[in-house]
Amino acid sequence: MIASDDFTRFARAIEHRLGLRVESDRAFATAELIARRAAAHREPIANYLDRLDADQAELRALASELTVGETYFFRHVEQFNAFADVALPERMAARERVNVLSAGCASGEEPYTLAMLVRERVADPGRIGIHAIDVNPAALERAARGRYSRWALRATPSELESRWFEVDGRGIIVSPAIRAAVAFEERNLVDDGVLWTSDRWDVVFCRNVVMYFTELRAKEVIARIIYSLAPGGFLFLGHAETLRGRSDELELCHTHGTFYYQRKPVTHVRGPVVPAATAQHEPIATDSNWFAEIQAATERIHAMVDTALYPGTSATASALRPLDHVRELLGDERFVEALACLDELPAALAIDRDAVLLRALVFAHTGRLLEAEAACRGMLESGELAGAHYVLALCRESAGDPDGAAYHAQRASALDPSFAMARLHLGLLARRAGDRMLAALELARAIVLLERESHERVQLYGGGFKRQALVELCRAELAKAAS
Repeated sequence: MIASDDFTRFARAIEHRLGLRVESDRAFATAELIARRAAAHREPIANYLDRLDADQAELRALASELTVGETYFFRHVEQFNAFADVALPERMAARERVNVLSAGCASGEEPYTLAMLVRERVADPGRIGIHAIDVNPAALERAARGRYSRWALRATPSELESRWFEVDGRGIIVSPAIRAAVAFEERNLVDDGVLWTSDRWDVVFCRNVVMYFTELRAKEVIARIIYSLAPGGFLFLGHAETLRGRSDELELCHTHGTFYYQRKPVTHVRGPVVPAATAQHEPIATDSNWFAEIQAATERIHAMVDTALYPGTSATASALRPLDHVRELLGDERFVEALACLDELPAALAIDRDAVLLRALVFAHTGRLLEAEAACRGMLESGELAGAHYVLALCRESAGDPDGAAYHAQRASALDPSFAMARLHLGLLARRAGDRMLAALELARAIVLLERESHERVQLYGGGFKRQALVELCRAELAKAAS
């Protein structure tokens, strides 16, 4: 174990240079990282910590270690619908050239999704510039390649999949036209002044990024984003992030079952700016029922974020059993934190079947399919488990093995006839195989079971979808099977 002073020095350097919070309750994992990186440079820990002040290459390596972007195409599709139906038309009406930024783009699924929507909705897509940045060079290399497992397409409409993706062995690759529409660049949100010139961006997606920053750095980054937004420009944050206490320059908007922000049409000091076209949405009235509901939900989510990122600020996590907290994190798609919690479980609890299944789910959601399969097969050696078979079905489908996927989905359904997601998966597999009758049967069963499924199971196995969204997915697939 490293000295506490060394941990403090490391944490301060990472906060200063990358903006990230190094959590004190992960001291063991952090100590292992520091020792491993110091050994890689063949120098004492004190000397290694000295280099963090100026060694850009080492900071880039640490960025790869400390930031893990788990995402998929069309993640939280409600926000993409709001972008396509509201933000994009408004900004095109206001400006000839529309600049869109994906900040913290990870492996590229978000900006590529934006590029697909532009191609689908805009007659002259050359008017839209899409810029994507991240501090993690390894993630950017993957983004530039544009090759993904099929699991990354789990929320992608089939017609868009056929139009904008190509089969590449067992995976898929984004079409050349979409890859060419996005400019990727390695940038640091914390200290890069070039990004934040006034009036630069029309739309900024910065989802599930600032939640990992210290509060000070989060406020600084939000302030820079707002400064760089054009009057009438839009900001999309993650579902677990808010501007509470950070800014009053943006209006909270609600359409398409989601919320996002728009910069008030103010006048810049360099001259007047014509306000954007009339919005197709309304700012939320403070006395509306929806506002009260979303504020309550936001407070609950924010409390969960505070608990995870700022230990000691809330009693929520301490009131939950360890695995309950992991389930909460999984349901909110906060996979890095979920895995960190699992890594810190006591040895006796870490080998519990529920804990192993949760770990397998995290692996499956983050594309670590071989590890997910290994965890599930290990569980099945000591007895059948519906959840393990379901995760194996997801892994087998991503590996290009539909027969194996169908087998494990069938086993999950046989072991637990009330398992809605297993039936839904069987219906999707049958439709893709051209078996319309079986697809219709399984999807109809899934709809019935989804109405009865517990909230906890929908949250755990729904892949980021809520109950109603899953029901609508089933109905859409049923319509395709009948056509």
